[in-house]
Amino acid sequence: MESLLDFSPLAQEFGTILTGFWSTIRLTLMSGLLALILGTILVAMRVAPTPVLRAAGTIYVNILRNTPLTLVLLLCALGLSDTLQYTLSTDSPTNYYWWAVLGLSAYTAAFVCEALRAGINTVPTGQAEAARAIGLTFTQSLRLVVLPQAFRSVIAPLGSILIALTKNTTIVIVAGYIEASSVMKQMFDDYGGTLPIFLGFAAGYMVLTLPTGFLFGWLAKRLAVSR
Repeated sequence: MESLLDFSPLAQEFGTILTGFWSTIRLTLMSGLLALILGTILVAMRVAPTPVLRAAGTIYVNILRNTPLTLVLLLCALGLSDTLQYTLSTDSPTNYYWWAVLGLSAYTAAFVCEALRAGINTVPTGQAEAARAIGLTFTQSLRLVVLPQAFRSVIAPLGSILIALTKNTTIVIVAGYIEASSVMKQMFDDYGGTLPIFLGFAAGYMVLTLPTGFLFGWLAKRLAVSR
């Protein structure tokens, strides 16, 4: 019974655990940034007046949203990197880091796109029509009038996507990159699957996700668009 409640492995591997969570933070921040950029481009394609762009954006979103993230990461790591020998860095850990980032970003961008599209639908159509009436192009109207309001309308959903992205980093081990969940697995192998190790890592993920939820909830109320 005492071995089941032994927290000493967490103290012994504290430095390794911190390194693992720092890797998780790096993955989340970089993937979140790239997903936001790509998602914004995708939503512009989905609402564009050009049928080809709308079709391309729709196909991308539907495929990625309905493909398991594990398969996306395996395609990046085993397909593109190992089989086709496309490398993003000569350093192996850095190479797998960037492939994991690209896989997470490509997958998450589809959900960012849909959240932003929902935000665009909350913008009154009269504003877009007024923008066109004063001579703004579609791109100018989207950039100056529609998207700023759309972003403010979906701050909370974007926060939920970021939290989901943080938790999704737990499976990037399939892409060959070591982060917090990989460290936990190694500790289970070394010390046994004890409850204290699980609780310690669960607390670590809560430290990352709970403040994110509170921050985005506060921002959503602070920056809410008055209708």
